[in-house]
Amino acid sequence: MADKKKEPVVVIGLGRFGTALALELTREGTEVLAIDSRQRVVQDLTGQLAHVVTADATDLEALNQLGVPDFYRAVVAIGGDLEASVLTTSLLMELEIEDIWAKAVSLQHGRILERMGAHHVVFPEHDMGERIAHLVSGGVIDYVELGTDFAVVQTHAPRELVGATLDDAVLRERFNVSAVGIKRQGEDFDLVPADTVLLYDDDILVAGKIRDIEKFAERV
Repeated sequence: MADKKKEPVVVIGLGRFGTALALELTREGTEVLAIDSRQRVVQDLTGQLAHVVTADATDLEALNQLGVPDFYRAVVAIGGDLEASVLTTSLLMELEIEDIWAKAVSLQHGRILERMGAHHVVFPEHDMGERIAHLVSGGVIDYVELGTDFAVVQTHAPRELVGATLDDAVLRERFNVSAVGIKRQGEDFDLVPADTVLLYDDDILVAGKIRDIEKFAERV
């Protein structure tokens, strides 16, 4: 089976989210066909994206002419025009795109996109808001939520554990979390042997239930 991760991607809608996505995919070496109905937006991105075109994504004929049916994966990044977002998603389903991602601006919008056939619905503003809330609330340096009740956070080693080995710290028994990586000052993250002694300037990656890792990060 072919590796779908590097297959070309269609990104429809070049607002802040769609533009950032298209540029990042391009930087990672993924071929991108970027589509927007606004000629000015397309002109601004012409020097940054290899394939960026002005077209109406709610027009089935236009999508066919651009070769969209040949793509495995498409992202509907339209947020402001809900009708266009829903209709574009519906047309991608009609074209039998196998992997459709769609941006939603509300829970109701997301439910409609799911009913129209979107395989993945994302809420960029909501998800970023949650992430920033965790970052500004205390000892969390970085935060990635996985599912609805599990996360991995980057935090400093709590003062009470400095000088102890991970074996002695017994994180799972005491805090119901697990250390999965450690970063010494000036070094990259690495896996953590059980006999690792925690130092004052260490950053650690900790995984667990959200309520447990939040309590752990508060001890920093």
